[in-house]
Amino acid sequence: MSKIPVNKSNEYMLKAVNLKKHFPVKAGVFRRTVGQIKAVDGINLYVKKGETLGIVGESGSGKSTAGRMFVRLYEPTEGKIFFKGQDISHLSERELFRSVRKNIQMIFQDPYASLNPRKALKSILNEPFATHGLYDRNTRTQKMAEVLLKVGLSPAYMNRYPHELSGGQRQRIAIARALALHPELIIADEAVSALDVSIQAQILNLMKELQAEFGLTYIFISHDLSIVRYISSRVAVMYLGRIMEFAHKKSLYENPLHPYTKALLSTVPVLRKKGAKPRERIVLRGDLPSPANPPTGCVFHTRCPAAIDICQHTEPHFYEIRKEHFVTCHLYKNCKMT
Repeated sequence: MSKIPVNKSNEYMLKAVNLKKHFPVKAGVFRRTVGQIKAVDGINLYVKKGETLGIVGESGSGKSTAGRMFVRLYEPTEGKIFFKGQDISHLSERELFRSVRKNIQMIFQDPYASLNPRKALKSILNEPFATHGLYDRNTRTQKMAEVLLKVGLSPAYMNRYPHELSGGQRQRIAIARALALHPELIIADEAVSALDVSIQAQILNLMKELQAEFGLTYIFISHDLSIVRYISSRVAVMYLGRIMEFAHKKSLYENPLHPYTKALLSTVPVLRKKGAKPRERIVLRGDLPSPANPPTGCVFHTRCPAAIDICQHTEPHFYEIRKEHFVTCHLYKNCKMT
């Protein structure tokens, strides 16, 4: 079993170690706990400073829950989260506010739902400064104008309301709000999935430009492997609360190891050279099992085309097959670890 190395410096911007989030299932008149929904069930991953970590998987894989734990919107059930070497897993809200909140920001999927429709953009953009007690009134107005220009909008937009903007403009406002406090890490949860394809490209390019200018680190959560390939440096593939594969983008897309990763990639359209054989489509049988009652052994074995007997009753370890290329699969248990 391979483990992600201990962070002895600030090499990792964020690192998760055996991170779990279980939600109780309650029933009956007295609302007794009768089970657990294992939304995230023991993940290990990291992102280095200046990188973009892509987290990809089907709906119900736990990727959004993981993102909310990283920013501590959800309290972890078990495991640890390190931010720049500091364990932030169970810090109080006061401790988080003092040492972490300014440096970790989040962009949500639906920009309209995440912006208060009753407030003008000036009030929305002022919230981060007001919350942290930064700057006087005139300086705040100047900072808001600067951040709007950074995301490609005129400062005149400050007097508008969210319903007066297009989807792409609203997402630019969401990015501006996240950028206002100059964070080091931004977590983007399906940040472009609600947008038209042409607008998606504009927002992705904007995020890459801002990353280059400010040295930002991103965790980009998406179900779209094409988008993740475009923006990410490293990719984690999640299934039913577990990480099936975790590697550098080039290694994962050109030489996937896990059957689940191979199945996902087989659905992505690619340009094919003249005379080349078409990519074989791998169709997974069955539906995603319930996280309240996950399969025994390997959680993927009920749909896996390569499953063997051991998969049904023994949980696979997180193996490092090549340098910084991890996979959770029994097919690699006898491989030489790096």
